[in-house]
Amino acid sequence: QVQLVESGGGLVQPGESLRLSCAPSGPSGYISNFIFMAWYRQVPGKERDLVASITSFGNTHYPDSVKGRFTISRDTAKNTLSLEMNNVEAEDTAVYYCHTRTGAGSQYWGQGTQVTVSS
Repeated sequence: QVQLVESGGGLVQPGESLRLSCAPSGPSGYISNFIFMAWYRQVPGKERDLVASITSFGNTHYPDSVKGRFTISRDTAKNTLSLEMNNVEAEDTAVYYCHTRTGAGSQYWGQGTQVTVSS
């Protein structure tokens, strides 16, 4: 079964930047025919919220909380997904998850990577 692996999390100070990456792992190591890729984040005890998404057509979506600060991008050839986080705030502290949906109806999640914004 294919799964996603996030990386790039860590401790960062407010106002700084961080880049998260997501890549598939497992027997196939590749997810084909994806129609939707996204980053979610979750704080313990709270719901998992959408941070950014991108479709196979390149259309992106960002909630107001991160719009203008975060940028989602994909590398189709390498089958990777990235999230550039700029001017981070304390409120951005959370576990960030990579998510992919395919045209065949399959959904994949990563294990999450911790991002902590603190002085």
